Amino acid sequence: MAKRNRFCFLGWIKPVDAEIIAHGGKMTKRTNYFLKSLNLPTQSEVDRLWAKEVERRIAQIERGKVKLVSGEKVFSDLRRKYRR
Repeated sequence: MAKRNRFCFLGWIKPVDAEIIAHGGKMTKRTNYFLKSLNLPTQSEVDRLWAKEVERRIAQIERGKVKLVSGEKVFSDLRRKYRR
C-alpha cells in the first residue's frame, strides 16, 4: 500500500510543475489544493520549530554537553577524508 501511495504522489509532481509553469509561475486552484493536501508546515510553524531547536542547541553548549568544532576544522577534515 505504501508503494501505491508513493507512486500516486510521484505521479502528481510533473503535472503540478507543468501547471505552475503554464500559468507563468502562478499557483492555480488545483495546484494550491494539491500542495495544501500534503499537509506541509506553514512558514511560521517552521520558524517556531527552528527557534526551539536553536534554544535546545544553545542549552547543550552552555551545559557543556557538546564539543564545538570550528568550520575551518570541519572542512579541513572533510577535504582530507574525501581527497582523491
